[in-house]
Amino acid sequence: MIKEKKSEIVIDKTQIEKMFQVGAHYAYTKTKRHPSVKPFIFGAKNNTEIFDLEKTYISLQEAKEFVKSLFEKAGTQVLFVASKNEAKDTVKIIAEGIGMPLVSNRWVGGTLTNFEMTKKRVERLLKLTDEKEKGDLMKYTKKERLQIDKEIAKLERKFAGISTMKTLPAAIFVIDSKYEAVAIQEAKLKNIPVITVANSDCNIKGIAYPILANDTSVESIKFFTEEIASVCKAKVSEIKEKAEVKK
Repeated sequence: MIKEKKSEIVIDKTQIEKMFQVGAHYAYTKTKRHPSVKPFIFGAKNNTEIFDLEKTYISLQEAKEFVKSLFEKAGTQVLFVASKNEAKDTVKIIAEGIGMPLVSNRWVGGTLTNFEMTKKRVERLLKLTDEKEKGDLMKYTKKERLQIDKEIAKLERKFAGISTMKTLPAAIFVIDSKYEAVAIQEAKLKNIPVITVANSDCNIKGIAYPILANDTSVESIKFFTEEIASVCKAKVSEIKEKAEVKK
């Protein structure tokens, strides 16, 4: 494997090729580019700007190293956020596969900034779901059970993905910082670090770990989400193994 050294991070050409294959290098036209993204643009082809994938790779490695540093104890969580159509299903599958909380439907205002209320809504969801599974709702009339079912469905859409999130997350991982601007603003207000896959129309000022890449291609989204998820999974497994050894 041929590797090159750049900015203290060794460039893995195999990974660069993988990013190229999933179309991670495709940005938008120059007219849509946010000024903060300019340093990450390599050039243009047929009016479409192209990301410098070596810089994207470096940003990805920095983000992965940061995620590794978060997992010092059991219970650490990274919240995955991706509610736009191109990303929601892919990110949902990956986040659920590693047991991390996620938001794959519309972001509910106050999810982070009013977390005490968020926890109450989650507790309500868990309570009603448990009662339904145990058959405890049969004491209500048919009309009342119908209303409860509607409430459960509504709470599930909004909070099912974060039902395991007992405290604020150590960080949030976002697909498309422009689309998920409200989530990012809430994270900043709560001093929660943001990792994001952002296209050239995004403002990356103030974001701790921006990864400049195509955020509309399903394959590109999958690639970067799996890269971050793999670190979370490995660190959770490592913590569990250490805990087993101590027993």
